[in-house]
Amino acid sequence: MSASPTSTLTGTTRRSLTNDPVLTVEDLRVQFPTDRGDFNAVNGVSFTLNKGERFGLVGESGSGKSTTALAIMRMIKPPGRIASGRILLHRDGDTVDMATLSPEQMREMRLSAVSMIPQGSMNSLNPVRRVRDHFEDSILAHNEKATKGEIAERMNELLAMVGLPVTTGKLYPHELSGGMKQRVCIALSITLAPNVIIADEPTSALDVVVQRRVMETLGHVQDLIGASVLFVGHDMGLLAQFVDRVGVMYRGKLVEVDTIQNIFTAPKHPYTQMLISSLPTLAERGAFRKARSASDAATAASIAATAATPGATS
Repeated sequence: MSASPTSTLTGTTRRSLTNDPVLTVEDLRVQFPTDRGDFNAVNGVSFTLNKGERFGLVGESGSGKSTTALAIMRMIKPPGRIASGRILLHRDGDTVDMATLSPEQMREMRLSAVSMIPQGSMNSLNPVRRVRDHFEDSILAHNEKATKGEIAERMNELLAMVGLPVTTGKLYPHELSGGMKQRVCIALSITLAPNVIIADEPTSALDVVVQRRVMETLGHVQDLIGASVLFVGHDMGLLAQFVDRVGVMYRGKLVEVDTIQNIFTAPKHPYTQMLISSLPTLAERGAFRKARSASDAATAASIAATAATPGATS
């Protein structure tokens, strides 16, 4: 089935979209030193994420989309650095530039104001600790006075929100399926009901059925806590069914931003046009099936002719 900008993966009537920004990224640049000088992995990226919105960042591998997400979380590892730009979080009537916060101030913002669902749940969960320990660490990092009973109650609530039984808390990561691990990561990301959820390719390495369940879970928890979602990925079909607007990244720059409908039907930038033209269509699928059927028929006829030939060997 071809990607359609009109299909809905997690349709809901509860989500309220506004033009009020919750996150504004202005002229963001992330640099990495090389023998030839500083390399701009993210080069002057600017966009706005509104309250209740689902905004997608799409592009080929190495385009800078995941680096942009990490920069927003202030998780760029040395020798990489945020060279310039502002990362404005609009919250409770105040605006904070997260690019200027101290490490301790930014630590307090993570999970409570902005959180991330990592790309690989297998690598983000500690394999020697039970699921409940991950929730305990997350909550105690922001509230040292939280009791074990309060933590267990919150964990059970979060697990129920993502469709997992409360017994999941007793398990180790290796005892969970890929989809269950990803849903645990979603539950961890909303522990403190953040304003912004950054989902960095949350369905990578999952089959299409599990992908759909994970995306439905993400849409469901967004509705429940009233968050905005920044979805990072390269699967245009998946984005078409989930996001409201999409930004196309190419060589570290945001080359086009528009509604998902307009990106599919009237792309403006040459790279966006090539990206959309590379997607399979129903007509191409039908042509492929006809060609494959003709090829299969020719192969079957050849095998039959060989088998009917006296002295023929395999």
